[in-house]
Amino acid sequence: MRYAWLIFGAILVDTSLLMGANSKTPTLAIEQAANSEAPPTAKEIPKRIVTHGDERVDNYFWLREKDNPEVTAYLKAENAYAEKVTSHLEPFRKRLYEEMLGHLKETDVSAPVKRGEWFYYSRTEKGKDYPIYCRKRGNLEAAEQVILDCNTLAKDKEFFSIGQFAPSDDNRLLAYTTDTTGYRQYTLYVKDLDRDKLLPDTAERVDSVAWTTDNLALYYVTEDKVTKRSDSLFRHELAQKTTDDRLFFEADELYDISVQRSLDRSFIFLTSESKLSTEVRFCKADGAKHDLKVIEPRSPDHKYFAAHRKGEFYLRTNDGAKNYRIVKASPDNAGRSAWKELVPHDPAVKIDDVDLFANYAVLSERTGGLERLRVLDLEAGGSHIMSLPDPTYELAVDLNPDFETSVLRYRYSSLVAPESFFDYDMNKRSRVLVKQVEVPAYDASRYTSERIFATASDGTKIPCSVVYRKGIVRNGQNPVHLYAYGSYGYSYPVYFSYPRLALLDRGVIYVIAHIRGGGEMGEVWRDQGRMMQKMNTFTDFIACAEHLIKEQYTSASKLSISGGSAGGLLIGAVLNMRPELFQVAVAYVPFVDVLNTMLDATLPLTTSEYIEWGNPNEKPAYDYMKTYSPYDNVRKQNYPAILVRTSLNDSQVPYWEAAKFVAKIRTMKTDKHPLLLLTNLAAGHGGASSRYKHLEDTSFDYGFMLAELGIDQ
Repeated sequence: MRYAWLIFGAILVDTSLLMGANSKTPTLAIEQAANSEAPPTAKEIPKRIVTHGDERVDNYFWLREKDNPEVTAYLKAENAYAEKVTSHLEPFRKRLYEEMLGHLKETDVSAPVKRGEWFYYSRTEKGKDYPIYCRKRGNLEAAEQVILDCNTLAKDKEFFSIGQFAPSDDNRLLAYTTDTTGYRQYTLYVKDLDRDKLLPDTAERVDSVAWTTDNLALYYVTEDKVTKRSDSLFRHELAQKTTDDRLFFEADELYDISVQRSLDRSFIFLTSESKLSTEVRFCKADGAKHDLKVIEPRSPDHKYFAAHRKGEFYLRTNDGAKNYRIVKASPDNAGRSAWKELVPHDPAVKIDDVDLFANYAVLSERTGGLERLRVLDLEAGGSHIMSLPDPTYELAVDLNPDFETSVLRYRYSSLVAPESFFDYDMNKRSRVLVKQVEVPAYDASRYTSERIFATASDGTKIPCSVVYRKGIVRNGQNPVHLYAYGSYGYSYPVYFSYPRLALLDRGVIYVIAHIRGGGEMGEVWRDQGRMMQKMNTFTDFIACAEHLIKEQYTSASKLSISGGSAGGLLIGAVLNMRPELFQVAVAYVPFVDVLNTMLDATLPLTTSEYIEWGNPNEKPAYDYMKTYSPYDNVRKQNYPAILVRTSLNDSQVPYWEAAKFVAKIRTMKTDKHPLLLLTNLAAGHGGASSRYKHLEDTSFDYGFMLAELGIDQ
């Protein structure tokens, strides 16, 4: 999926900067610098593309040539240009960076998670970029054992990321995966924790893993090296020199696979999933070799997911239930005809997930666009919903390795409340705060959040989550930043962000628009913003912007916008549709070359996403995509100030989409506003992996955006 986990956030400043006290008309400094400095020019090499009799000429198709020195030179020239025309903002960016860093507790410890006798946690140290994974035996006062020091593993590497982290049942071994390029291509390693030694057992391009209960074998899924589709399941016996057995290959290009083990450790589940249907296979997890059996054969538009408890499968299914229901079945007769309903469908409540424990089931639900947790007592019967304090928030079940427990670990945050981890006693209905992330120099009482609704062009009410510094008056002159995603049925989380404080303390009102295409209001919400209804995503966003102006939150000259990945598609589309509505836009790793990407089946993600965006090899889908594909709709008109970020090793959205988009706008735009392209030459879809480099990038983005809004102090 073209996801972007991009946090727009920030911190506390001197009171003279509060609520836009030093705001002025948008600065001309960047415009003057941009217009006095000739921007890089990508040469034009026309490529004629004919599809369904329709001819398009792509002058920048050549930028796909990653190994071409001219491509590298162009990207570096754009980086140098962006730095030069914003160089006067360097002192401002340094202040922003120091403010944000001042809200980060650099040396910190995560909430510990108990696995058997061991407490696992991670910690960070001041000045170090990456976490250190540790554990203690018996109690938290015991001696610490460092499991993985990512700072050591990342030494001399420009990028480093941990993917899977899976201790064996006896806590003697650790299976983990690492990516050192940003391409999200992970290598599997197995470490003997008792001896602090790596074993010779490795595998390439590993996506998910699951241990057997005898601690002697691993199931793991690998991806195709070209398409990056997760398509093969292997079983690996430790210390065996024989070739691993491939147990399953997913031949359908619309599907990816993943492997999990049930929390009670009884079964291995292999889930084949497309955007609209699933098929689950299973076998016992005891370590013996077993054939995989299908629970229910795949069928169009049917999605289901499996868990196990006390001899029964619990299935979350959309069979006759758009927003899902829960059914039970015996592993010996698990097909649809034998399903017994446990939780019926409720059109007003979407069941996002179910976590099974020995005596309880916890349903992650969403109603009215808000998350909630429902606890079902599977022995005594009955259920209850946990209460929450804020009008808009993020809520999720956290790591819970113990099947027999009656205590649920969950995490909670809101736009004003830093992330907190709670242990909730499902018997007593009481909770204990395990850890709240400390945010230095932050006073939550100075901020407030609310939930408002904009009206879309077809009358649909679009929820928006809003946060701002108390005391702001709606006079039409406040700077506003509007963010959205709106794809894949993904509900964008309403979380706390310490970098975001740098915006709030300068009078910026921060808004998240929960537009169609996401999953905030259930599966219908998703369907109304995909395929041949994708245009709703863009018009919803425009409606939210217009609502903020109409209700005197802001004006067009004070409105900034951003989005990443598929949210970058959103930003590109609305810039073409309504450029006069925005003062400045920031697009992260934007999916903007929709037609060319979706017509190229050799690229990662393309074929599996035909049922998200449509298959342009079919003329109706091609014609519809062409109406909104940002690259294909750039035209001669004024555009606002624009910053586009991309990464050279992005496997989700290739760097050339952003590069081509910027190159084309340069030749077409009729304004004098700055247009900047920044390419991270050593990262992937999520940008820099170093936490300090990530803050530096954020300070650059905020500096650019705030300056364009008339705030440069």
